[in-house]
Amino acid sequence: MEWIFSLENIEEAAGALLQHTGSTGVIAFYGQMGAGKTTFIKTLCQVLGTEDWVNSPSFALVNEYLSSEGIPIYHFDFYRIKNIQEALDMGCTEYFETPGTLSLVEWPELITSLLPPDTWRATLEVLPSGERKLTVSRG
Repeated sequence: MEWIFSLENIEEAAGALLQHTGSTGVIAFYGQMGAGKTTFIKTLCQVLGTEDWVNSPSFALVNEYLSSEGIPIYHFDFYRIKNIQEALDMGCTEYFETPGTLSLVEWPELITSLLPPDTWRATLEVLPSGERKLTVSRG
């Protein structure tokens, strides 16, 4: 699945992603620094109706939000981890395996072996026009 979007229609792209993936499970976000991963995740959380302040958990590693339907949303940012053991120590696999929750993962390439096999892969690319291309696949 593929979408081209800008900030003007980012909510539409976030809604389309959720229709494609569902609102539970694990979605891993790939893309270079500045591709818009955090901005897209903020928008996903807004579309899911969270009233929480959504920001990057760069230092905390994980932030927890609640959707308007009561679904726990876990937002991970593994950019600053030093090794995979640090992710294991904070319990990321327990978060990923908790039924009825949504895990949104930034910098998943640093913990690839810990991601469940049915993880959705969402890749964001910056196009020459400044728009973003979102490509989504499973596994």
